[in-house]
Amino acid sequence: MTIIVPFCGRITPRERQESLESINACLNNIRVMPFEDLTDGERRTARMAVVANPDPADLSDLPMLEWVQSLWAGVERLVEEMPNPAIRIVRMTDPQLALTMSEAVLAWTLYLHRDMPLYREQQTKARWCQHPLVLPQDRPVGILGMGNLGRAAAQRLKENGFPVMGWSRTPWATADIPMTYGPSGLEALLRQSAIVVVLLPLTPQTRGLLDDWRFGQIREGASLINFARGPIIDQAALGRALDRGHLSHAVLDVFEREPLPKDDWLWSHPKVTVLPHISAPTQTGTASQLVARNLQAFYDQGVIPACVQRDVGY
Repeated sequence: MTIIVPFCGRITPRERQESLESINACLNNIRVMPFEDLTDGERRTARMAVVANPDPADLSDLPMLEWVQSLWAGVERLVEEMPNPAIRIVRMTDPQLALTMSEAVLAWTLYLHRDMPLYREQQTKARWCQHPLVLPQDRPVGILGMGNLGRAAAQRLKENGFPVMGWSRTPWATADIPMTYGPSGLEALLRQSAIVVVLLPLTPQTRGLLDDWRFGQIREGASLINFARGPIIDQAALGRALDRGHLSHAVLDVFEREPLPKDDWLWSHPKVTVLPHISAPTQTGTASQLVARNLQAFYDQGVIPACVQRDVGY
């Protein structure tokens, strides 16, 4: 007998088709199907669901639901909208995601390190001017958020000669990367880092974390990369820090509203590089293998993977 698992997601038809085909190719005696194609009986008996920005109303129509497997690493919206707090959430922890993110962090760190924004500006003015080269060992990088993505990024930067410091809200030990913790540790990291990389989850504690006061703590002339979530940064405070020259440049891949509205000031600011949320997209092939393993383990052995802690938001 084939077990039917609902797929609930507000994504493009192409993304949904690719995900369904890839996941189902890895499964035995289990089939993932679009929520709207399930019978009433299949909805009543579904114990788990695969989700990607699901409609909460669809999840409410699954009375036996025990847990959901997200196709995305970020789950703040899912935590907020989940109709039943007893339903457990498993986020995407594909190792390929961490490798892809570490590559993006290195690429855009090098973009800032080698003064690409400055040389691009000079090109628009037909200005030929060479600037002194700073070596990687003299360009300290601070990473906010030392989960799987942060640790992978820190290691990639370290391998390329950059001194790296990490920050976490709560203490934990790592042998390879110097760490700071809590509010005082965050201030210390901001003062010391020439480039600050944001890889934090969005929680009530991290929303608006980088505000006017903390931008004032940042090292003069530092740059910022945000590959986490837009609301972690107070956008108006960011603008003020850029305009007064305290912050030299910001590379932003995430925003409060996406797609970024065409009339948003970020598009035209000379000290901002806007990216369309491309730093670490889910890779369908490797993500599907992980989802299939989790589904197979649940239905074969009753095992539910490690779940999101709702009180901390990740």
